[in-house]
Amino acid sequence: MTVTYDLSGKTALITGALGTLGRAQARAFAAAGIRVLLLDRPEGKAPGKAFAAELGDAVYVGQDLNRLAAAEAKVRALADERPIDILINNAALIINKPFEDFSLEEYEDQVRVNSSAAFALARAVAPAMKARRYGKIVNYCSVTLNGRWDGYVPYVASKGAMLGLTKSLARELGPHGIRVNAISPGAVVSEAEARVFADRLQQYNDWIIENQCLKQRIQPEAVADLALFLVSPASDMITGQNIHVDGGW
Repeated sequence: MTVTYDLSGKTALITGALGTLGRAQARAFAAAGIRVLLLDRPEGKAPGKAFAAELGDAVYVGQDLNRLAAAEAKVRALADERPIDILINNAALIINKPFEDFSLEEYEDQVRVNSSAAFALARAVAPAMKARRYGKIVNYCSVTLNGRWDGYVPYVASKGAMLGLTKSLARELGPHGIRVNAISPGAVVSEAEARVFADRLQQYNDWIIENQCLKQRIQPEAVADLALFLVSPASDMITGQNIHVDGGW
């Protein structure tokens, strides 16, 4: 069961909000009284609006993070209209294949969406957070940074950049009362997992269970619980950290 806090009056922007982890976080945040802005690709308009209606006080924001300048401008406009207290940089592209098979375009797309977008959106929300001397930014890194995963070179590179971004932003924004942390999920049961490993899902599942200390699969709610803690006052003295929810590797 997701731990709940009373965060009524806060507004959170979640990127990749229609994916498995995005939805789990949005539900946890909404249950805590947070107004949620659900940012995802424009083609997700119909499911995005339906999900926003399900949550109640939520708004779907259609935006392609590949268009960095446009994404930054849109989020800055949203923050000007109503302060964004919480930024969750959750969106990610992930492809599994040998690194020689990736094109430069595929590499650049993953870096742009997985880490460069977090920089752009942090720029968009930081001025208003600084003015209020309070804010929470949560970036998503990955268990793949432990080096035990093959076939994810662009993804892992982008997540390494996200870790550096988290550490450096925490240092620069800390004096303004803004906390910046990262979450590194392990192999979470998700739609993306089912898609990437469609041809060998059972083999992949067996490998995960063999390598984790805990012999059960991670559900998205376990990650949402940590995200909710990191955006709550209970974590106000935590910043610059990369916290793993990976079952032990």
